[in-house]
Amino acid sequence: MRILGIDPGIATIGFGLVESERAQVHMVTYGAITTPAGLPLSRRLFQIDRDMEELIGKLRPDVISIEELFFNTNITTGIAVAHGRGVILCAAERCGIPLHEYTPSQVKQAVVGYGKAEKRQVMQMVKMILKLKAVPRPDDAADALALAICHARSATSLLRQNPEAKQTI
Repeated sequence: MRILGIDPGIATIGFGLVESERAQVHMVTYGAITTPAGLPLSRRLFQIDRDMEELIGKLRPDVISIEELFFNTNITTGIAVAHGRGVILCAAERCGIPLHEYTPSQVKQAVVGYGKAEKRQVMQMVKMILKLKAVPRPDDAADALALAICHARSATSLLRQNPEAKQTI
């Protein structure tokens, strides 16, 4: 399964493509889409839409894994990110790619094993899991790879494979 992880944004959108088969995950590529700060919001959103459609067409993922929005302290930044995220969701839908959304805590749990892990721990685990020489840069790309790993691990869960199974805690 080819999983495209997306870390949404307005200035920088991180992406990371992994291939997953059973418990094995391999990095294919990663990077970032950027938009110039001087452009009006509508132009930036238009560029994100076009770039996402081109990226999806080029990478041909089976599924997209994207981060759910998490508002911390800066609501203005959160609103701009929400605009960019909406455009990304529409591009995925238009391209017919199934989309799965994960909270930051779910990503940390899947990658590190602890839902309140620090960002640097997530980055180091991405490096280790994918057997990379260095932590991917920019950080947005490393976050996107973490999202892809999260979906790979979620998709191979026994609970997902057997909807009849009951979860017990």
